[in-house]
Amino acid sequence: MVSGVCKGRPLKAVPGNTTRPTTDKVKEALFNILGPYFDGGMGLDLFAGSGGLGLEALSRGLEKVIFIDRDQKAIQTIHENIKMCRMEEQAEVYRNDADRALKALLKREIDFDYIFLDPPYKKQQLISLMQKIGEQNQLKQAGRIVCEHSFDVELPLTVGKFTQIKHEKYGIIAITIYSYKGEE
Repeated sequence: MVSGVCKGRPLKAVPGNTTRPTTDKVKEALFNILGPYFDGGMGLDLFAGSGGLGLEALSRGLEKVIFIDRDQKAIQTIHENIKMCRMEEQAEVYRNDADRALKALLKREIDFDYIFLDPPYKKQQLISLMQKIGEQNQLKQAGRIVCEHSFDVELPLTVGKFTQIKHEKYGIIAITIYSYKGEE
C-alpha cells in the first residue's frame, strides 16, 4: 500500500500470470490526481485482481468499496488482502463478470463516487462498460471513472455521458479519467 491507514503493507499478488497488478508508482500518481485522500464515498473495483486499487482507495478514506473479479484465485487473494488491511467491514467481494456485476448492483440501486476499470487490455470493453454505467446512472454526479489501460490505446474524449478529464502515461501503462460532461 502506498499511503493512508494501510501505508507500507505489501499486498499479495494473484498467483499465476493472468492478472497484472497496478504498480505503486502508478497508484501514487493516480491517487494524487483523484484526491489524494477522500472524505468517505463509495467505490467499485470492477476488475479487482488483487484488490490493490480498491484497497488503496479505502486506505485513503473511501467509506466502502465493492470488489468484483471473475477469477477464483483473484477472489481468494482479495479476501486475504482485505483481511491483512483489517478492512472487512468496508469491503464486499463478489465473483462475477463485469456485465452481470453491473446488473446486480443496479438492482441494489447502488451508485458510486469512484469506479475503477482495469480490465484485460481490451479497448472495446472499457468503452462498452462506460456506456453501460452511464445508461444505468451508476456513477454519482460528481463521480469519476478511472480506466487503466495499455499506453498505446487512445480512448475517445467522450464516451456516452462522460468526458475525459485527465490522461497520463506511465511507461507501458496509461490512466484515463472520466467524469460527467460539464463536471470537469
